[in-house]
Amino acid sequence: MSFVVGLIIGIAIGFALIIGFVRSENGRSKRRFALATTIAALARMTREDSQKLLTKEYYPSWVVFSQKQKLSYIPNFTFLQLIYLAWLNAHLTKIWPYVDEAASELIKANVEPILEQYRPIVLSSLTFSKLTLGTVAPQFTGVCVIEDESDGITLELEMNWDGNPSIILDVKTRLGLGLPVQVKDIAFTGVFRLIFKPLVNEFPCFGAVSFSLRKKTKMDFTLKVIGGDISAIPGVADALESTIHDAVEDSITWPVRKVIPILPGDYSDLELKPMGILEVKLVQAHGLTNKDLIGKSDPFAKLYIRPLRSKMKTSKVIDNDLNPVWNEHFEFVVEDISTQHLTVKIYDDDGIQASELIGCGQVKLSELNPGKVKDVWLKLVKDLEIHRDNKDRGKVHLELLYYPHGVGNEFINPFNSTYSMTSLEKVLEDGSGGENGNFVDNQRKMVITRGVLSVTVISAEDLPPADLMGKADPFVVLTMKKTGTKNKTRVVNENLNPIWNQTFDFVVEDGLHDMLIVEVWDHDTFGKDFMGRCILTLTRVILEGEYKDNFQVEGAKSGKLSLNLKWAPQPIFRRS
Repeated sequence: MSFVVGLIIGIAIGFALIIGFVRSENGRSKRRFALATTIAALARMTREDSQKLLTKEYYPSWVVFSQKQKLSYIPNFTFLQLIYLAWLNAHLTKIWPYVDEAASELIKANVEPILEQYRPIVLSSLTFSKLTLGTVAPQFTGVCVIEDESDGITLELEMNWDGNPSIILDVKTRLGLGLPVQVKDIAFTGVFRLIFKPLVNEFPCFGAVSFSLRKKTKMDFTLKVIGGDISAIPGVADALESTIHDAVEDSITWPVRKVIPILPGDYSDLELKPMGILEVKLVQAHGLTNKDLIGKSDPFAKLYIRPLRSKMKTSKVIDNDLNPVWNEHFEFVVEDISTQHLTVKIYDDDGIQASELIGCGQVKLSELNPGKVKDVWLKLVKDLEIHRDNKDRGKVHLELLYYPHGVGNEFINPFNSTYSMTSLEKVLEDGSGGENGNFVDNQRKMVITRGVLSVTVISAEDLPPADLMGKADPFVVLTMKKTGTKNKTRVVNENLNPIWNQTFDFVVEDGLHDMLIVEVWDHDTFGKDFMGRCILTLTRVILEGEYKDNFQVEGAKSGKLSLNLKWAPQPIFRRS
């Protein structure tokens, strides 16, 4: 009997063990499946998903939700990328003491000549007496891979560094005074670009690496004279700060790049080279914000592609005018048409005081068609980093022409000052004849800047009322800016949609640097009232020969002016 009872108990326990084991395995399988599903979901998480789950205070300091990822061909910032950045930052922290020791002397040797190059005139010498990178390693906060059609790989790393380096500059002034100046409290945020190119079938699979500062979003530091106050010496602090900023901008900021050969070979094609020339005509500005309490602003413009003092162009100051007309021409060297842009900043001149910024704007050079003149009205904003600016700060009118190098005679530069010479003057200047066929080419290019401009004032529509009866008696005055030659149409009484169909001819000496000012006036018994104007350069009519268009009447609440312009080249021979 006991045997049977034991057998039954043993069988029961065996079945219980089997059932428990099966259930345990099934539960384990479900947990593993759920964990795998969770990991897969985490791997697919985007930056937006992460921000929905956790607010910023729950993230460690190395997690920064940067806008940098929008530049990438990787559509979203995944959880695995965060893990990669954490790994990268952890290893960088470990090796930083060795990086400091290895890089300090190298940086010192390479940066000193650059500082000497940009040394301000108030200083006689500028060298390092001490340079270490400190104990705080930079942190990478963003990463992306830029894919293109070239045989290389481009990696962009966003970096943040609130460092504690020990940098002491040995500064000597023109007066013979020596100053040990400490550079401290460095705060830097930027995007570094690494280009591994060309790709080869030999380890490490790329021939050279190029590095550059793709974008500098922040660079702050403090200057302090050891044992004194740098502000006690006028001009030195500002000169040093400008020198450091200029040295960084010009020596490493994209499109400037440093090429480091990894495998033997010729990598000269990776060096920075000019790609072409950008011709800019600063025409006018309209509706600028007034920065003066008494009177109006005295605006001038600064234009640049690379933000260096030596490469910036400055226009003349137009006194007491919120609708200035400059009609000035500038030329810039373009090194990378795909990433560079033209920046325009409009300032109010305050005499001996610092000029006040009215507004600024940018034009991407990649939006320009080579050899085609682009007419641009650029809306001014307060800050180029702020994309939303609802305040009306005015707008600036530009004409842009980009022509690349090495394209032969395919693109003609109509802004070039040598084009203002006639063919006969060109032949007399260089002593050449026309036996090689150059005379015909020169004639086609040079003569077009002098000629007769025929302007037909066709009509206007939707002009604003100018009298109590809700009507106006409009007429048009046409003026060539350089010569002051004027013509005017007849008066059309009591009409807001007048038709004139009158043609006027102007003899123009320098079409590419002259302007046509078209003003609409209201005739009155006791005088005339200004209604608005259109300012036109002659570039388009010179290139196209003839065109018809409707132009908005600036300064008026409404109204468009219909004009037809025609250009007839007229070669003129001048004796020296």
